Amino acid sequence: MSSPTIRKPQLPALTGIRTLMAISIMFFHFTPPHLGLLYPIINSGFAFIGFFFLISGFILTYNYADRAATLIKHDFWIARFSRLYPVYVFSLLLFARNVGDEWHAHTHADFWLGMVLTPLLLQGWHPWLATFWNTVAWTLSCEAMLYIVFPWVIRLRWPKTAGRLIAMMLLIWAMGLIPHTLYIFLNPDHLAGPADRYTSAFWIRMLKFTPAPYICTFLAGITLGKLHLLLEADERRRLLLAAVGLSLMLGFFYGAAGRMPYILMHGGLMTPLFAVIILGLSGKHVLATVFSWRPLVVMGEATYCLYLLHFNSFILIQRYHLAERLHFTRFDPWVSYVTVIVLALAAYRFVEKPSQRWILSRWGKPRIQPAVSL
Repeated sequence: MSSPTIRKPQLPALTGIRTLMAISIMFFHFTPPHLGLLYPIINSGFAFIGFFFLISGFILTYNYADRAATLIKHDFWIARFSRLYPVYVFSLLLFARNVGDEWHAHTHADFWLGMVLTPLLLQGWHPWLATFWNTVAWTLSCEAMLYIVFPWVIRLRWPKTAGRLIAMMLLIWAMGLIPHTLYIFLNPDHLAGPADRYTSAFWIRMLKFTPAPYICTFLAGITLGKLHLLLEADERRRLLLAAVGLSLMLGFFYGAAGRMPYILMHGGLMTPLFAVIILGLSGKHVLATVFSWRPLVVMGEATYCLYLLHFNSFILIQRYHLAERLHFTRFDPWVSYVTVIVLALAAYRFVEKPSQRWILSRWGKPRIQPAVSL
């Protein structure tokens, strides 16, 4: 039996920045009016999906790398299942009304295939069914696949020096962009113009929604986690990394993002910038303190619920005219945003955490207590 691991230091700034990025994704999907200076960030909010795959690999490595050789796969998978699946089932029940819409949107054969694949977290492998039932849950198909392979990947022989790890991460990042670059040059969907967020064709849906294109981003996150554990950067250097990373990210949004091909942005073009930010905010300094503001951290703990519930919840709120019924129309869409956030916090408090404890108490052996949750 393996001995209990020593609990690693918390990284609250990473939890805090997840809040801002999750809200940015919600605003991207349902953009509020009068954004002003924030519009270039929100308009490219879809790029933050890559951040979540990157930080997923980083945090798993941070929590588990010190005992990769003794990691018990069953325990790891049960821990991931207890975190992932209960809220997912809750979302399917909450959005059961969408099943009727799917019946009219697909052939009967595809509808029944979607009904089988979706509860099994396999819908993301089918480009046309990836958004079935819960529109944004295709990411869970990706996460499930990445979690399955993680216990083997973390045991591989990784470079032992910072320089080689950085080179490896950049190589993985470049390899991950190859399919998206080929898409631009080959145009396999025979588009009349450049692809954008509204383009829906087989190959672009393959790149946007299926698990394989996100493998490299996840592997880059693992490599980044290895680099973080190897570095002995002091607070000043971490502050410099955070400041440079955030500044470059904002500069990219305001100066270049609008001119970048959509499919490259979606495919992880910003991964190196996100990596610098993650490394920087993993330290203790003034910027980390800002992103560790308690309300941000509390909300950050519920970002999984917020992401999984926000899209269809917002649509239902609008469909049933909640703001009008409550006479808050003049405050909408902000009432809708607040309602979605409250729902996410409630789901975290009353669905995710109790279900996780119950599953672990029955089938799990939580020998490894994560320092940072996903």
